[in-house]
Amino acid sequence: MKSSAQVISLAEKFAGMFAGVGVHPSEIENFDENNSVEKIAELAAQKKVIAIGEIGLDYHWEKDSAVRLEQQKTFIQQLDIARQFNLPVCIHERDAHGDALKILQREAKGLRGVLHCYSGSLEMAREIWKMGWLIGIDGPVTFNNSKKLWEVVKAAPREVMLIETDAPYLAPVPNRGKRNEPAFVVDVAKKIAELRGEDLDDVAEYTTHNAENLYFNALKDFN
Repeated sequence: MKSSAQVISLAEKFAGMFAGVGVHPSEIENFDENNSVEKIAELAAQKKVIAIGEIGLDYHWEKDSAVRLEQQKTFIQQLDIARQFNLPVCIHERDAHGDALKILQREAKGLRGVLHCYSGSLEMAREIWKMGWLIGIDGPVTFNNSKKLWEVVKAAPREVMLIETDAPYLAPVPNRGKRNEPAFVVDVAKKIAELRGEDLDDVAEYTTHNAENLYFNALKDFN
């Protein structure tokens, strides 16, 4: 909650910066069913908030089934806030592919969004694309152990991919291990172009267009 308020403060200081708000699945121990839901809704109403997220499920670090159920509950509550304010959603999903997909298919009808730093299968990606949602491609696409992600990238229609940083984490090759930053997205774009046999400028153009389309409704008052 604290960092959600902080990003709004930052966004208000800079014309080209916008904010997403929400409670990450790893932070739900601080989530109160009433006060936090109301507070997120208050934050979501702020002018420069253009997304709800990152929200979602993270089973990589959390093995307790009761806490996983709380993650699911918090996830659904925040999807409802996105619907209330007609905002796109940025999904964090790690080692929770099946549950995340079921929740999105059941609870996210009419919403739009992106599965940030996509790590699922091609089969799951196709289900996501059927819903009109996008996948985010980050630094791991440049890693040699990302062959599953390469297949997803090769199969993806142009209109369903975004390029992301996940800064300060997951810096792409040749900067792997360093602090990630937005300037490094060009290396992600280069790998996408290589995998798909496309021109780098084309990749830059359609992924930028996809980002603008995803956030257009929230951004229209700033154009």
